Amino acid sequence: MGLVASTQAGPAPISASDVGVQGIKSVIVVVFLLVGFRVFGKREMAQLSVYDLALLFALSNAVQNAMTAGRGNLAVGLVTSSGVVVSAWALTRLLARRPQLSARVIGSPTILVRNGQVLVGRLRTQRVTDDELAAATRAVGLQGTDDVALAVLEIDGSISVVPRSAIGDGADGDAGP
Repeated sequence: MGLVASTQAGPAPISASDVGVQGIKSVIVVVFLLVGFRVFGKREMAQLSVYDLALLFALSNAVQNAMTAGRGNLAVGLVTSSGVVVSAWALTRLLARRPQLSARVIGSPTILVRNGQVLVGRLRTQRVTDDELAAATRAVGLQGTDDVALAVLEIDGSISVVPRSAIGDGADGDAGP
C-alpha cells in the first residue's frame, strides 16, 4: 500500500488590479456606512446599547469581508485599510472647508425648547420623546420646560439645557435663533 503525497495548492496570486478593486470597494463601503448612519439620526447613534454595539461589531466583520472579498492577504488588507483612512482624511478636509456640506453630512444642532415653549414639530422630526426631554430638564435641576430658556439637541445626540435663571428672567424673548 503506497502513500500518495498530496499537495494543496496555495491561494491564487492577487494581481495589482485585484488589489485596486478591493481599495475601491473599501471607499464605497465607507460612503454607504456614512449615509446609513446619517439616516439613523442623532439620537439613535448617541444611545448605543450593548446590543447595538454587538451589531456594530457584526457589521464590521461583514464589511471586512465585503472589502477584502474574504482574502486574508496582507496587500489587500493594507490597501483596504488605507482606503478607509484616506477616505476619512479626505472627508474631514472637505467638511472643514465647506460648513454647509458639514451640516448636511454630520448634522447641526436643533433647538427643541425656546423660552419655555416646546417645539413639538422638532421633537417629532428628531425622534425625541417627551420623556427624554423631561429627563434632560431634570438632569440640570429644573422642574419642567417652563424653566428652560433653551434646550438643544446637539449633533452628538445629547440634549443641552440652559435654565432661564442662567440668562436672566427670560422675559425678553431672545434666547437665540
